[in-house]
Amino acid sequence: MTLDLVIRGGTVVDGTWMPRYRADVGIANGTIVSIGRITERGAEEIDAEGKVVAPGFIDGHTHFDAQICWDPLGTSSSYHGVTSVIMGNCGFTIAPCREAEMDLALRSLERAEDMSRAAMLAGIQWRWETFADYFAELDRLPKGINYAGYIGHSALRTYVMGERAYDGPAGEEDIRAMTRELEAALAAGAIGFSTSRSQSHATADDRPVASRMADWREVQTLVGRMGELGGGVFELALEQYPNSDSRRPFLDRLEDLAVDSGCPVTFITASTTAVPDLHRDLLALFDRTAARGGRMFGQAHAREFLSITGFEVKLPFDGLAGWKELRRLSIDEQRRALEDPDRRRRLADEALHGPYGNAIGAEARAPQYDTMRIVDRPEGPYRTVGELAAERGVSGVDVMIDLALDSDMSQLFAQPFANQNMDSVLEILKHPHTVVAVSDSGAHVSQIVDSSVPTFLLSHWVRNKQAFTLEEGVRMLTLEPAQRWGLHDRGVVQQGRVADLVVFDPDTIAPNVPHAATDLPAGAKRLIQHATGVHATVVGGQTLLIDGEHTGALPGQVLRR
Repeated sequence: MTLDLVIRGGTVVDGTWMPRYRADVGIANGTIVSIGRITERGAEEIDAEGKVVAPGFIDGHTHFDAQICWDPLGTSSSYHGVTSVIMGNCGFTIAPCREAEMDLALRSLERAEDMSRAAMLAGIQWRWETFADYFAELDRLPKGINYAGYIGHSALRTYVMGERAYDGPAGEEDIRAMTRELEAALAAGAIGFSTSRSQSHATADDRPVASRMADWREVQTLVGRMGELGGGVFELALEQYPNSDSRRPFLDRLEDLAVDSGCPVTFITASTTAVPDLHRDLLALFDRTAARGGRMFGQAHAREFLSITGFEVKLPFDGLAGWKELRRLSIDEQRRALEDPDRRRRLADEALHGPYGNAIGAEARAPQYDTMRIVDRPEGPYRTVGELAAERGVSGVDVMIDLALDSDMSQLFAQPFANQNMDSVLEILKHPHTVVAVSDSGAHVSQIVDSSVPTFLLSHWVRNKQAFTLEEGVRMLTLEPAQRWGLHDRGVVQQGRVADLVVFDPDTIAPNVPHAATDLPAGAKRLIQHATGVHATVVGGQTLLIDGEHTGALPGQVLRR
Protein backbone atom coordinates (compact mmCIF):
# COMPACT_ATOMS: atom_id res chain seq x y z
CA MET A 1 0.00 0.00 0.00
CA THR A 2 1.25 3.47 -0.89
CA LEU A 3 1.41 5.67 2.20
CA ASP A 4 0.30 9.27 1.84
CA LEU A 5 1.97 10.34 5.08
CA VAL A 6 4.42 8.82 7.54
CA ILE A 7 4.96 10.45 10.94
CA ARG A 8 8.34 9.07 11.78
CA GLY A 9 10.22 8.46 15.03
CA GLY A 10 7.74 9.96 17.48
CA THR A 11 6.47 8.84 20.87
CA VAL A 12 2.86 7.73 20.52
CA VAL A 13 0.49 8.71 23.33
CA ASP A 14 -2.57 7.07 21.88
CA GLY A 15 -5.43 8.61 23.90
CA THR A 16 -6.13 5.52 26.00
CA TRP A 17 -4.56 4.63 29.33
CA MET A 18 -1.82 2.72 27.47
CA PRO A 19 1.73 3.90 28.32
CA ARG A 20 3.55 5.87 25.66
CA TYR A 21 5.68 4.01 23.12
CA ARG A 22 7.99 4.85 20.22
CA ALA A 23 6.62 4.16 16.75
CA ASP A 24 6.11 5.42 13.24
CA VAL A 25 2.54 6.11 12.11
CA GLY A 26 1.52 5.42 8.52
CA ILE A 27 -1.52 7.00 6.90
CA ALA A 28 -3.34 6.28 3.65
CA ASN A 29 -6.63 7.66 2.34
CA GLY A 30 -7.21 9.61 5.53
CA THR A 31 -6.93 6.57 7.80
CA ILE A 32 -4.23 5.25 10.13
CA VAL A 33 -3.12 2.03 8.45
CA SER A 34 0.09 1.09 10.26
CA ILE A 35 1.80 1.77 13.57
CA GLY A 36 5.29 0.48 14.35
CA ARG A 37 8.50 0.36 12.35
CA ILE A 38 7.66 1.54 8.82
CA THR A 39 10.38 1.04 6.24
CA GLU A 40 8.67 2.41 3.16
CA ARG A 41 8.68 6.11 2.43
CA GLY A 42 5.51 8.14 2.46
CA ALA A 43 4.55 10.68 -0.15
CA GLU A 44 4.94 13.13 2.75
CA GLU A 45 6.93 12.66 5.94
CA ILE A 46 6.88 14.43 9.29
CA ASP A 47 9.94 14.09 11.52
CA ALA A 48 8.56 13.54 15.04
CA GLU A 49 11.86 12.70 16.74
CA GLY A 50 11.68 13.88 20.37
CA LYS A 51 7.99 14.72 20.01
CA VAL A 52 4.66 13.20 20.97
CA VAL A 53 2.20 11.89 18.39
CA ALA A 54 -1.32 12.08 19.81
CA PRO A 55 -4.88 12.10 18.52
CA GLY A 56 -6.11 15.51 17.43
CA PHE A 57 -7.66 17.43 20.29
CA ILE A 58 -11.46 17.74 20.43
CA ASP A 59 -13.16 20.86 21.76
CA GLY A 60 -16.70 20.25 22.98
CA HIS A 61 -17.86 23.85 23.50
CA THR A 62 -17.44 26.37 20.68
CA HIS A 63 -19.47 28.95 18.79
CA PHE A 64 -17.94 28.70 15.30
CA ASP A 65 -21.41 28.73 13.65
CA ALA A 66 -20.81 32.14 12.04
CA GLN A 67 -16.99 32.19 11.89
CA ILE A 68 -16.89 29.03 9.79
CA CYS A 69 -18.40 31.12 6.99
CA TRP A 70 -15.23 33.21 6.62
CA ASP A 71 -12.41 31.44 8.48
CA PRO A 72 -11.43 28.11 6.90
CA LEU A 73 -8.81 27.35 9.57
CA GLY A 74 -10.98 27.57 12.67
CA THR A 75 -8.58 29.92 14.41
CA SER A 76 -7.37 30.17 17.06
CA SER A 77 -8.40 26.58 17.95
CA SER A 78 -6.39 24.94 15.18
CA TYR A 79 -3.21 26.66 16.43
CA HIS A 80 -3.52 24.61 19.64
CA GLY A 81 -3.83 21.16 18.09
CA VAL A 82 -7.63 21.08 17.87
CA THR A 83 -8.87 19.05 14.91
CA SER A 84 -12.61 18.72 15.73
CA VAL A 85 -15.06 21.04 17.45
CA ILE A 86 -18.67 21.00 18.63
CA MET A 87 -20.47 24.26 17.79
CA GLY A 88 -23.99 25.54 18.38
CA ASN A 89 -23.79 25.51 22.16
CA CYS A 90 -26.18 27.33 24.53
CA GLY A 91 -29.02 27.42 22.01
CA PHE A 92 -27.25 29.92 19.72
CA THR A 93 -27.12 28.87 16.08
CA ILE A 94 -27.76 30.59 12.76
CA ALA A 95 -30.00 27.78 11.55
CA PRO A 96 -32.82 27.21 11.14
CA CYS A 97 -33.43 30.75 9.97
CA ARG A 98 -34.73 32.42 6.82
CA GLU A 99 -32.44 35.03 5.28
CA ALA A 100 -35.19 37.65 5.55
CA GLU A 101 -35.33 37.00 9.31
CA MET A 102 -31.60 36.76 10.00
CA ASP A 103 -31.86 39.48 12.64
CA LEU A 104 -33.79 37.03 14.84
CA ALA A 105 -30.64 34.87 15.03
CA LEU A 106 -28.01 37.60 14.98
CA ARG A 107 -29.47 39.66 17.85
CA SER A 108 -28.72 36.83 20.32
CA LEU A 109 -25.23 36.14 19.00
CA GLU A 110 -24.36 39.82 19.01
CA ARG A 111 -24.66 40.28 22.76
CA ALA A 112 -24.85 36.91 24.45
CA GLU A 113 -21.80 35.66 22.53
CA ASP A 114 -20.16 39.03 21.81
CA MET A 115 -20.07 38.54 18.04
CA SER A 116 -19.67 41.59 15.84
CA ARG A 117 -22.87 42.27 13.90
CA ALA A 118 -20.86 44.06 11.21
CA ALA A 119 -18.56 41.05 10.83
CA MET A 120 -21.47 38.63 10.60
CA LEU A 121 -23.34 40.74 8.04
CA ALA A 122 -20.20 41.08 5.92
CA GLY A 123 -18.94 37.53 6.35
CA ILE A 124 -22.06 35.36 6.08
CA GLN A 125 -23.64 34.54 2.74
CA TRP A 126 -27.07 33.29 3.82
CA ARG A 127 -27.71 30.26 1.61
CA TRP A 128 -29.95 28.23 3.89
CA GLU A 129 -33.23 28.14 5.73
CA THR A 130 -33.48 24.82 7.55
CA PHE A 131 -30.79 23.20 9.66
CA ALA A 132 -30.34 20.56 6.95
CA ASP A 133 -29.73 23.37 4.42
CA TYR A 134 -27.11 24.87 6.75
CA PHE A 135 -25.21 21.60 7.08
CA ALA A 136 -25.32 21.19 3.29
CA GLU A 137 -23.80 24.67 2.95
CA LEU A 138 -21.10 23.78 5.47
CA ASP A 139 -20.25 20.73 3.36
CA ARG A 140 -19.50 23.13 0.48
CA LEU A 141 -17.45 25.61 2.51
CA PRO A 142 -13.64 25.14 2.70
CA LYS A 143 -12.66 23.83 6.13
CA GLY A 144 -9.37 23.10 7.82
CA ILE A 145 -10.82 21.28 10.84
CA ASN A 146 -13.93 19.20 11.51
CA TYR A 147 -17.24 20.60 12.79
CA ALA A 148 -20.15 18.95 14.54
CA GLY A 149 -23.08 21.01 15.74
CA TYR A 150 -26.25 21.22 17.78
CA ILE A 151 -29.50 22.73 16.63
CA GLY A 152 -30.02 25.72 18.92
CA HIS A 153 -33.25 26.36 20.80
CA SER A 154 -33.27 30.14 20.32
CA ALA A 155 -32.92 29.77 16.54
CA LEU A 156 -35.48 26.96 16.48
CA ARG A 157 -37.97 29.05 18.45
CA THR A 158 -37.63 32.17 16.31
CA TYR A 159 -37.82 30.09 13.11
CA VAL A 160 -41.19 28.74 14.20
CA MET A 161 -42.59 31.68 16.19
CA GLY A 162 -40.91 34.79 14.78
CA GLU A 163 -41.04 37.75 17.15
CA ARG A 164 -43.51 35.86 19.34
CA ALA A 165 -40.56 33.76 20.50
CA TYR A 166 -39.58 36.66 22.77
CA ASP A 167 -43.04 37.07 24.30
CA GLY A 168 -43.53 33.93 26.39
CA PRO A 169 -44.25 30.19 26.34
CA ALA A 170 -45.02 28.44 23.07
CA GLY A 171 -48.43 27.07 22.18
CA GLU A 172 -49.12 23.44 21.35
CA GLU A 173 -48.88 23.97 17.58
CA ASP A 174 -45.63 25.90 18.04
CA ILE A 175 -44.14 23.00 19.99
CA ARG A 176 -45.29 20.51 17.36
CA ALA A 177 -43.64 22.63 14.65
CA MET A 178 -40.40 22.88 16.68
CA THR A 179 -40.45 19.13 17.21
CA ARG A 180 -40.76 18.50 13.45
CA GLU A 181 -37.79 20.76 12.72
CA LEU A 182 -35.78 19.14 15.52
CA GLU A 183 -36.48 15.73 13.99
CA ALA A 184 -35.32 16.98 10.57
CA ALA A 185 -32.13 18.47 12.06
CA LEU A 186 -31.27 15.23 13.83
CA ALA A 187 -31.89 13.31 10.59
CA ALA A 188 -29.51 15.75 8.85
CA GLY A 189 -26.79 14.93 11.39
CA ALA A 190 -27.16 17.41 14.26
CA ILE A 191 -25.23 16.10 17.24
CA GLY A 192 -28.04 17.14 19.56
CA PHE A 193 -30.10 20.03 20.86
CA SER A 194 -28.90 22.99 22.93
CA THR A 195 -30.60 25.72 24.93
CA SER A 196 -29.97 28.51 27.42
CA ARG A 197 -31.80 29.11 30.68
CA SER A 198 -29.16 31.55 31.88
CA GLN A 199 -29.99 35.04 33.07
CA SER A 200 -26.60 36.05 31.62
CA HIS A 201 -27.89 35.60 28.09
CA ALA A 202 -29.71 38.59 26.64
CA THR A 203 -30.17 40.14 23.21
CA ALA A 204 -28.62 43.28 21.81
CA ASP A 205 -31.89 45.10 22.59
CA ASP A 206 -31.75 43.98 26.24
CA ARG A 207 -34.35 41.22 26.17
CA PRO A 208 -33.95 37.62 27.29
CA VAL A 209 -32.82 35.36 24.45
CA ALA A 210 -35.70 33.41 22.95
CA SER A 211 -34.94 30.11 24.68
CA ARG A 212 -35.31 31.74 28.09
CA MET A 213 -38.98 32.37 27.33
CA ALA A 214 -39.67 28.66 27.03
CA ASP A 215 -41.33 26.88 29.95
CA TRP A 216 -39.89 23.59 31.21
CA ARG A 217 -42.64 21.60 29.47
CA GLU A 218 -41.30 22.80 26.11
CA VAL A 219 -37.77 21.70 27.01
CA GLN A 220 -39.02 18.33 28.25
CA THR A 221 -40.98 17.75 25.04
CA LEU A 222 -38.06 18.52 22.73
CA VAL A 223 -35.45 16.59 24.70
CA GLY A 224 -37.89 13.72 25.23
CA ARG A 225 -38.49 13.47 21.49
CA MET A 226 -34.73 13.41 20.88
CA GLY A 227 -34.51 10.49 23.30
CA GLU A 228 -37.33 8.66 21.51
CA LEU A 229 -35.46 9.00 18.22
CA GLY A 230 -32.40 7.27 19.64
CA GLY A 231 -30.48 10.00 21.29
CA GLY A 232 -28.40 13.06 20.76
CA VAL A 233 -26.70 15.22 23.38
CA PHE A 234 -28.69 17.89 25.26
CA GLU A 235 -26.51 20.88 26.16
CA LEU A 236 -27.66 23.88 28.14
CA ALA A 237 -26.56 27.02 29.89
CA LEU A 238 -27.87 26.65 33.41
CA GLU A 239 -30.41 28.69 35.31
CA GLN A 240 -28.60 30.68 37.98
CA TYR A 241 -29.41 30.70 41.70
CA PRO A 242 -27.57 32.23 44.66
CA ASN A 243 -27.39 29.14 46.91
CA SER A 244 -27.94 25.41 47.19
CA ASP A 245 -31.48 25.62 48.57
CA SER A 246 -32.81 27.81 45.77
CA ARG A 247 -30.87 25.84 43.16
CA ARG A 248 -32.05 22.38 44.15
CA PRO A 249 -35.52 22.34 42.44
CA PHE A 250 -33.93 23.20 39.09
CA LEU A 251 -31.22 20.57 39.48
CA ASP A 252 -33.88 18.01 40.40
CA ARG A 253 -35.78 18.81 37.18
CA LEU A 254 -32.57 18.44 35.21
CA GLU A 255 -31.77 15.11 36.85
CA ASP A 256 -35.26 13.79 36.08
CA LEU A 257 -34.93 14.93 32.46
CA ALA A 258 -31.65 13.05 32.00
CA VAL A 259 -33.10 9.88 33.53
CA ASP A 260 -36.46 10.03 31.76
CA SER A 261 -35.19 10.99 28.30
CA GLY A 262 -32.11 8.79 28.22
CA CYS A 263 -30.20 11.63 26.52
CA PRO A 264 -26.77 12.66 27.77
CA VAL A 265 -27.06 16.09 29.41
CA THR A 266 -24.09 18.46 29.60
CA PHE A 267 -23.28 22.00 30.70
CA ILE A 268 -20.38 24.18 31.81
CA THR A 269 -19.23 23.30 35.32
CA ALA A 270 -17.27 26.09 36.95
CA SER A 271 -16.53 27.50 40.38
CA THR A 272 -17.03 31.08 41.42
CA THR A 273 -16.24 33.08 44.51
CA ALA A 274 -19.69 34.70 44.26
CA VAL A 275 -21.46 31.31 44.62
CA PRO A 276 -18.90 29.13 46.42
CA ASP A 277 -21.05 26.00 46.67
CA LEU A 278 -22.01 25.87 42.99
CA HIS A 279 -19.45 23.46 41.58
CA ARG A 280 -19.86 20.94 44.40
CA ASP A 281 -23.64 20.95 43.93
CA LEU A 282 -23.10 20.19 40.25
CA LEU A 283 -20.56 17.42 40.87
CA ALA A 284 -22.99 15.84 43.33
CA LEU A 285 -25.72 16.08 40.69
CA PHE A 286 -23.61 14.04 38.26
CA ASP A 287 -23.18 11.30 40.83
CA ARG A 288 -26.91 11.22 41.69
CA THR A 289 -27.88 11.09 38.03
CA ALA A 290 -25.47 8.25 37.29
CA ALA A 291 -26.79 6.30 40.29
CA ARG A 292 -30.29 6.51 38.79
CA GLY A 293 -29.12 5.34 35.36
CA GLY A 294 -28.98 8.72 33.66
CA ARG A 295 -26.07 10.25 31.78
CA MET A 296 -24.85 13.71 32.66
CA PHE A 297 -21.42 15.26 32.41
CA GLY A 298 -19.84 18.63 33.07
CA GLN A 299 -17.74 20.66 30.68
CA ALA A 300 -14.62 21.72 32.57
CA HIS A 301 -12.42 24.68 31.83
CA ALA A 302 -8.72 24.21 32.56
CA ARG A 303 -8.12 27.59 34.19
CA GLU A 304 -9.81 30.81 35.32
CA PHE A 305 -12.36 32.43 33.05
CA LEU A 306 -10.67 35.71 32.11
CA SER A 307 -12.00 38.87 30.55
CA ILE A 308 -9.16 40.30 28.45
CA THR A 309 -9.11 44.06 28.00
CA GLY A 310 -6.87 46.59 26.32
CA PHE A 311 -6.94 49.66 24.13
CA GLU A 312 -6.70 47.59 20.95
CA VAL A 313 -9.83 45.58 21.85
CA LYS A 314 -12.26 46.52 24.64
CA LEU A 315 -11.88 48.39 27.92
CA PRO A 316 -13.99 48.37 31.09
CA PHE A 317 -14.47 52.11 30.56
CA ASP A 318 -15.93 51.92 27.05
CA GLY A 319 -19.49 52.62 28.22
CA LEU A 320 -18.59 55.89 29.98
CA ALA A 321 -19.42 59.11 28.15
CA GLY A 322 -15.94 60.62 27.93
CA TRP A 323 -14.37 57.28 27.05
CA LYS A 324 -16.96 56.65 24.32
CA GLU A 325 -15.75 59.84 22.66
CA LEU A 326 -12.11 58.76 23.03
CA ARG A 327 -12.71 55.25 21.76
CA ARG A 328 -14.25 56.49 18.51
CA LEU A 329 -10.77 57.71 17.56
CA SER A 330 -8.04 55.66 15.93
CA ILE A 331 -5.45 54.07 18.21
CA ASP A 332 -2.90 56.72 17.27
CA GLU A 333 -5.39 59.49 18.04
CA GLN A 334 -6.24 57.85 21.38
CA ARG A 335 -2.55 57.77 22.27
CA ARG A 336 -2.15 61.46 21.46
CA ALA A 337 -5.28 62.32 23.46
CA LEU A 338 -3.94 60.48 26.52
CA GLU A 339 -0.68 62.42 26.24
CA ASP A 340 -2.69 65.58 26.89
CA PRO A 341 -2.53 65.98 30.73
CA ASP A 342 -5.89 67.71 31.06
CA ARG A 343 -7.82 65.24 28.97
CA ARG A 344 -6.10 62.30 30.63
CA ARG A 345 -7.02 63.69 34.07
CA ARG A 346 -10.69 63.97 33.11
CA LEU A 347 -10.76 60.45 31.66
CA ALA A 348 -9.02 58.95 34.69
CA ASP A 349 -11.47 60.65 37.04
CA GLU A 350 -14.43 59.31 35.06
CA ALA A 351 -12.92 55.80 35.02
CA LEU A 352 -12.47 55.88 38.80
CA HIS A 353 -16.00 57.01 39.58
CA GLY A 354 -18.14 55.48 36.83
CA PRO A 355 -21.07 55.06 36.59
CA TYR A 356 -20.76 51.42 35.55
CA GLY A 357 -23.74 49.34 34.52
CA ASN A 358 -24.33 45.71 35.40
CA ALA A 359 -22.41 43.52 32.99
CA ILE A 360 -23.88 40.15 32.05
CA GLY A 361 -22.10 37.07 30.80
CA ALA A 362 -18.61 37.92 29.63
CA GLU A 363 -19.29 41.60 29.00
CA ALA A 364 -16.68 44.08 30.13
CA ARG A 365 -17.35 44.85 33.75
CA ALA A 366 -16.25 47.49 36.26
CA PRO A 367 -12.49 47.15 36.81
CA GLN A 368 -11.22 45.39 39.93
CA TYR A 369 -7.62 46.46 40.03
CA ASP A 370 -6.59 44.14 42.86
CA THR A 371 -7.36 41.11 40.68
CA MET A 372 -6.72 42.59 37.23
CA ARG A 373 -3.54 41.03 35.86
CA ILE A 374 -0.92 42.56 33.63
CA VAL A 375 -0.59 40.09 30.76
CA ASP A 376 3.11 40.17 29.96
CA ARG A 377 3.85 36.44 29.64
CA PRO A 378 2.03 33.27 28.52
CA GLU A 379 1.49 31.92 32.05
CA GLY A 380 1.68 33.50 35.51
CA PRO A 381 2.43 34.44 38.10
CA TYR A 382 1.25 37.85 36.97
CA ARG A 383 1.49 41.17 38.72
CA THR A 384 -1.81 42.93 39.24
CA VAL A 385 -2.66 46.48 38.31
CA GLY A 386 -3.43 47.13 41.97
CA GLU A 387 0.03 46.01 43.11
CA LEU A 388 1.79 48.25 40.62
CA ALA A 389 -0.52 51.16 41.46
CA ALA A 390 0.37 50.83 45.18
CA GLU A 391 4.09 50.80 44.35
CA ARG A 392 3.83 53.90 42.19
CA GLY A 393 1.35 55.73 44.40
CA VAL A 394 -1.11 56.24 41.54
CA SER A 395 -4.56 54.96 40.61
CA GLY A 396 -5.24 51.71 38.80
CA VAL A 397 -6.48 53.47 35.72
CA ASP A 398 -3.25 55.52 35.61
CA VAL A 399 -1.26 52.28 35.62
CA MET A 400 -3.36 50.96 32.72
CA ILE A 401 -2.83 54.17 30.74
CA ASP A 402 0.92 54.27 31.49
CA LEU A 403 1.44 50.65 30.44
CA ALA A 404 -0.59 51.20 27.30
CA LEU A 405 1.44 54.26 26.31
CA ASP A 406 4.70 52.42 27.05
CA SER A 407 3.68 49.51 24.80
CA ASP A 408 2.39 51.49 21.82
CA MET A 409 -1.14 50.80 23.12
CA SER A 410 -0.78 46.99 22.87
CA GLN A 411 -0.70 46.06 26.59
CA LEU A 412 -3.44 43.62 27.61
CA PHE A 413 -5.01 43.06 31.02
CA ALA A 414 -6.95 40.07 32.35
CA GLN A 415 -9.65 40.07 35.01
CA PRO A 416 -10.96 36.73 36.35
CA PHE A 417 -14.73 36.38 36.61
CA ALA A 418 -15.10 32.65 37.38
CA ASN A 419 -12.89 29.69 38.36
CA GLN A 420 -10.84 32.09 40.49
CA ASN A 421 -9.73 29.24 42.79
CA MET A 422 -7.47 26.87 40.87
CA ASP A 423 -7.85 24.19 43.56
CA SER A 424 -11.54 24.09 42.69
CA VAL A 425 -10.65 23.91 38.99
CA LEU A 426 -8.51 20.85 39.68
CA GLU A 427 -11.34 19.29 41.71
CA ILE A 428 -13.64 19.71 38.71
CA LEU A 429 -11.05 18.37 36.24
CA LYS A 430 -10.49 15.24 38.33
CA HIS A 431 -14.17 14.34 38.68
CA PRO A 432 -15.12 11.22 36.64
CA HIS A 433 -18.20 12.91 35.17
CA THR A 434 -16.45 15.93 33.63
CA VAL A 435 -14.66 16.43 30.35
CA VAL A 436 -12.29 19.22 29.27
CA ALA A 437 -14.08 21.69 26.99
CA VAL A 438 -15.29 25.32 27.17
CA SER A 439 -13.01 27.24 24.88
CA ASP A 440 -16.04 29.23 23.63
CA SER A 441 -14.00 29.70 20.44
CA GLY A 442 -15.82 31.79 17.88
CA ALA A 443 -17.54 33.82 20.60
CA HIS A 444 -16.32 36.69 22.80
CA VAL A 445 -13.41 37.01 20.38
CA SER A 446 -12.66 40.60 21.41
CA GLN A 447 -12.25 39.80 25.10
CA ILE A 448 -11.71 36.09 25.74
CA VAL A 449 -9.03 33.80 24.29
CA ASP A 450 -9.69 30.32 25.59
CA SER A 451 -8.87 28.41 22.41
CA SER A 452 -5.66 27.61 24.28
CA VAL A 453 -7.36 25.29 26.79
CA PRO A 454 -5.51 22.20 25.38
CA THR A 455 -2.05 23.75 25.42
CA PHE A 456 -2.67 25.26 28.86
CA LEU A 457 -3.77 21.89 30.26
CA LEU A 458 -0.62 20.20 28.95
CA SER A 459 1.73 22.97 30.06
CA HIS A 460 0.21 23.90 33.44
CA TRP A 461 -1.51 20.82 34.84
CA VAL A 462 0.62 18.10 33.17
CA ARG A 463 4.13 19.54 32.90
CA ASN A 464 4.33 22.21 35.60
CA LYS A 465 1.97 20.97 38.32
CA GLN A 466 2.20 17.24 37.46
CA ALA A 467 -1.44 16.88 38.51
CA PHE A 468 -1.94 14.50 35.57
CA THR A 469 0.40 12.23 33.64
CA LEU A 470 0.95 12.99 29.97
CA GLU A 471 -1.17 9.97 29.11
CA GLU A 472 -4.00 11.27 31.30
CA GLY A 473 -3.77 14.77 29.85
CA VAL A 474 -3.91 13.53 26.27
CA ARG A 475 -6.84 11.23 27.04
CA MET A 476 -8.73 14.16 28.60
CA LEU A 477 -8.37 16.08 25.33
CA THR A 478 -9.05 13.23 22.90
CA LEU A 479 -10.76 9.94 23.70
CA GLU A 480 -12.90 11.29 26.54
CA PRO A 481 -14.58 14.04 24.48
CA ALA A 482 -14.81 11.72 21.47
CA GLN A 483 -16.77 9.23 23.55
CA ARG A 484 -18.95 11.87 25.22
CA TRP A 485 -20.06 13.37 21.90
CA GLY A 486 -20.17 10.14 19.94
CA LEU A 487 -17.21 10.76 17.61
CA HIS A 488 -16.31 7.09 17.69
CA ASP A 489 -13.92 7.06 14.72
CA ARG A 490 -11.64 9.63 16.36
CA GLY A 491 -9.80 10.27 19.61
CA VAL A 492 -7.34 7.35 19.45
CA VAL A 493 -4.13 6.60 17.55
CA GLN A 494 -5.17 3.20 16.30
CA GLN A 495 -5.25 1.35 12.99
CA GLY A 496 -8.52 1.92 11.20
CA ARG A 497 -9.25 5.25 12.90
CA VAL A 498 -9.45 8.58 11.10
CA ALA A 499 -6.01 10.19 10.97
CA ASP A 500 -6.69 13.31 13.00
CA LEU A 501 -3.39 13.81 14.82
CA VAL A 502 -1.23 16.38 16.55
CA VAL A 503 2.56 16.27 16.90
CA PHE A 504 3.89 18.32 19.81
CA ASP A 505 6.89 18.82 22.07
CA PRO A 506 5.83 17.92 25.63
CA ASP A 507 8.67 20.00 27.08
CA THR A 508 7.64 23.26 25.42
CA ILE A 509 3.95 23.08 24.49
CA ALA A 510 2.19 26.16 25.87
CA PRO A 511 -0.04 29.06 24.82
CA ASN A 512 1.57 32.26 23.64
CA VAL A 513 0.58 35.73 24.81
CA PRO A 514 -2.53 36.81 22.85
CA HIS A 515 -2.49 39.81 20.57
CA ALA A 516 -5.12 41.99 18.93
CA ALA A 517 -6.01 41.86 15.24
CA THR A 518 -8.53 43.46 12.90
CA ASP A 519 -8.83 40.52 10.49
CA LEU A 520 -12.55 39.82 10.89
CA PRO A 521 -14.95 40.79 8.09
CA ALA A 522 -15.66 44.54 8.07
CA GLY A 523 -12.39 45.06 9.97
CA ALA A 524 -13.88 43.99 13.30
CA LYS A 525 -11.46 43.39 16.17
CA ARG A 526 -10.53 40.14 17.83
CA LEU A 527 -7.82 38.53 19.93
CA ILE A 528 -5.61 35.83 18.43
CA GLN A 529 -3.48 33.38 20.37
CA HIS A 530 -0.85 31.10 18.93
CA ALA A 531 1.01 28.27 20.65
CA THR A 532 4.55 27.10 21.27
CA GLY A 533 5.54 23.49 20.83
CA VAL A 534 2.77 22.35 18.45
CA HIS A 535 4.79 21.06 15.51
CA ALA A 536 2.15 19.60 13.20
CA THR A 537 -1.63 19.29 13.01
CA VAL A 538 -3.01 16.57 10.74
CA VAL A 539 -6.70 16.40 9.79
CA GLY A 540 -8.10 13.48 7.83
CA GLY A 541 -4.58 12.37 6.95
CA GLN A 542 -3.55 15.73 5.49
CA THR A 543 -1.12 18.10 7.17
CA LEU A 544 -3.03 21.29 7.98
CA LEU A 545 -0.40 23.24 9.94
CA ILE A 546 3.35 22.95 10.38
CA ASP A 547 4.70 25.05 13.26
CA GLY A 548 1.56 27.16 13.10
CA GLU A 549 1.80 27.84 9.35
CA HIS A 550 -0.96 26.71 7.02
CA THR A 551 0.14 24.21 4.38
CA GLY A 552 -2.71 25.08 2.02
CA ALA A 553 -4.64 21.87 2.71
CA LEU A 554 -8.30 22.16 3.76
CA PRO A 555 -9.30 18.61 4.72
CA GLY A 556 -11.97 19.38 7.34
CA GLN A 557 -15.41 17.78 7.28
CA VAL A 558 -18.85 18.22 8.78
CA LEU A 559 -19.24 15.47 11.38
CA ARG A 560 -22.75 14.06 11.55
CA ARG A 561 -24.28 12.04 14.34
